[in-house]
Amino acid sequence: MAATHFSGATTRTTRHVGRKAARTGYLLVRDEILTSPETSLRFQVGRLLGEGGFGQVYLARRLGRSPLSPDTLCIKVSTRIDGWLREAHFGQMLDDHPRAIRIFDRFPLMRPSGEVLYCLAIEYARHGDLSTHLTHSGKPFSEAAARREIAGILEVLGKLHRGQMLHRDLTPLNVFVCDGRKLKLGDFGIARAQSDKRGVTARTLNPFAAPSDILAGAAPKWQARDDVYQVGQLLGMLLKGDATARVRTSEIKHLACSDHMKEIIHRCIGERRKRYDSADHLIEALRNPPRQLRTGVVRSLKNVHLFFTGILTRTRREAMDHAKRAGAHVHSGPSTKTTVVVRGRPNPLQAAGKEAGLKLMELRRLRAAGHRITIVSEQQFWRLVASASALRTSRRSSSMR
Repeated sequence: MAATHFSGATTRTTRHVGRKAARTGYLLVRDEILTSPETSLRFQVGRLLGEGGFGQVYLARRLGRSPLSPDTLCIKVSTRIDGWLREAHFGQMLDDHPRAIRIFDRFPLMRPSGEVLYCLAIEYARHGDLSTHLTHSGKPFSEAAARREIAGILEVLGKLHRGQMLHRDLTPLNVFVCDGRKLKLGDFGIARAQSDKRGVTARTLNPFAAPSDILAGAAPKWQARDDVYQVGQLLGMLLKGDATARVRTSEIKHLACSDHMKEIIHRCIGERRKRYDSADHLIEALRNPPRQLRTGVVRSLKNVHLFFTGILTRTRREAMDHAKRAGAHVHSGPSTKTTVVVRGRPNPLQAAGKEAGLKLMELRRLRAAGHRITIVSEQQFWRLVASASALRTSRRSSSMR
């Protein structure tokens, strides 16, 4: 979106402006001039850019010269002090961060009626929010661009998480597109500090972007992993080129990206307990390729805890029966008890690509948490079964002598 024209009208009286704003429903009036009692900067109000739960946002022009703010910026105005205080606080905390929308000034504005408006002079994102940008461009981000831009957003989120703070509103409406398709994070109006890692009570939230277990009340407290869920949604939307609806886990395997990226998105928006538990862990996953799932060596199946994955040359039931006869404890999927995985031929229809089925994703998560789990091929499994069978036969023969 391009900067609008500003007229050279003289300053209107505050009384006249206040009455006109009340009549139109706008909190500010075009061409009104605001003076900050904090910095003495003067801003001329332009057209309304948008409005939401916080209030309204107007394009604005700084009058006179000042190194404190650019010529063109936005005025964000609200009748409520709580969100204004939070945004002002986080704006100051993140003032030097290249991936956070900057706040250049913050000040109250007293109307003749006694009403107080709370104003923020903030950075102008020329291409609007991410939702608007994707709608207008119709072009998805490449995987490389999505990784880079989301990693940048995560750097801001990571700073919050390390300070025990949660954003809770990481939606396409609060991520802004600046020159060069560079993404920046803004709107900290419902951010909260948590006293510990158990989270904060999930009262105020945006239903469009909140995880389903939060909406259903199954998870009463919002945690860092729920911010991660919202970032996973943003990743999927960038790759789809569409921010009008949330991404479903069933869609992930059809995204135009690597299996590694599909796995990352699935882990972000899938089962809550298996998500990355902070922005820093998600950054690490984005920037580092996963370790290859190499096969190892197992001497015997006796007393091992195993599960099967992939396509086997024999039926799964037959393989399970042979494993039990060989002395193994057979499970339907991975857990903290798992010591061995029998891997068949990869299934290209798996949840996040042929190298990222649900079981393999959980296997990687358990290994990253320090669990020692050995992968064996189906061929090695059947050799171990044959060895166990031969040993049983030998023992029976010895006992019959």
